[in-house]
Amino acid sequence: MINNQIITGILSYGMSGRVFHAPFIEVNPNFKFHAVVERHHKSAQEKYPNVISYDRVEDLLNDPAIELVIVNTPNDTHVAYAEQALLAGKHVLIEKPFAPTAQEAARLYQLAEEQGKHILPYHNRRFDSDFMSLKEVVESNEIGRPIELHLRFDRYKPGIGAKVFKETKRAASGILYDLGSHLLDQAISLFGKPKSITKLKSTFREKSVVDDYGHVMLNYPSGVNVFITVSLLVADPQASFVLHATKGSYIKHRSDVQEAQLLEGMLPNMPGYGEEAMDREGVLTVAHTEDIREKQLLPSLKGDYMKVFDAVYQTIRHGLPYYVRKEEIIWQLEILEPTK
Repeated sequence: MINNQIITGILSYGMSGRVFHAPFIEVNPNFKFHAVVERHHKSAQEKYPNVISYDRVEDLLNDPAIELVIVNTPNDTHVAYAEQALLAGKHVLIEKPFAPTAQEAARLYQLAEEQGKHILPYHNRRFDSDFMSLKEVVESNEIGRPIELHLRFDRYKPGIGAKVFKETKRAASGILYDLGSHLLDQAISLFGKPKSITKLKSTFREKSVVDDYGHVMLNYPSGVNVFITVSLLVADPQASFVLHATKGSYIKHRSDVQEAQLLEGMLPNMPGYGEEAMDREGVLTVAHTEDIREKQLLPSLKGDYMKVFDAVYQTIRHGLPYYVRKEEIIWQLEILEPTK
């Protein structure tokens, strides 16, 4: 074992455990994939023969070797399991949505402070190739001050999904919590806390009992307006990133390849991981004058979810600030939580 590794346990070996966590822990020398919870079918050892497979969350939390627990269970269990992990003396990496409400999130942060542990949000989509490319355009100031930004997550899934916790009325269910949390995190990472918000959500799929369409408008003190749209009924997905600024525009389709690569079995340390195809460039239009405009194709930056785990290590081992701040999570949940 490499000295000073973070011994890690994952609370579920469903899709997120298999795809978004285990491969990164396995290939990152700063972590050791030590244990996982598999209540029914035991499959983790087929790929990770040295991992311990526990039947219950409580058994994993009682393992004294584990220092970091990844909470990747259904949305409405995040708070309870995070509390249990903190009280068991573990650091916590918690998937989105961090909690159903800002109040519950604040309570988790307070408990972590009392226990002398870190609780860290897992917001991997800050490291999507397409979003990082948008962020680079914004920060370069090449097209001036942002005026309007549209962020979309379009899918076409008219049927009711197999994941019960996503399709039943319970805390933190619905598409705004599921996909909207990603886009809100991206908007907040770019522009901070909005001055005002307008939110709506609707249900269109037959037999659906949760929102499958959502829209949030964020207005910022700088004047920029951000329009966030998530939907499960878009047969023709639109550009996911549309930025208009005082000196030009930038348009980019959602094209990060990491999830697809991971599902196919590619590991994050393999050549070509996170690299988009060359025909997926964003289009940057620079207005030199009223009549003279220059269009150029911008290849995307390399997507890299490993940056999440690198940041986790630096925070736990060296006390460096984490890339998602407590205030940003509170702002996000104040927007997401049901209106009182």
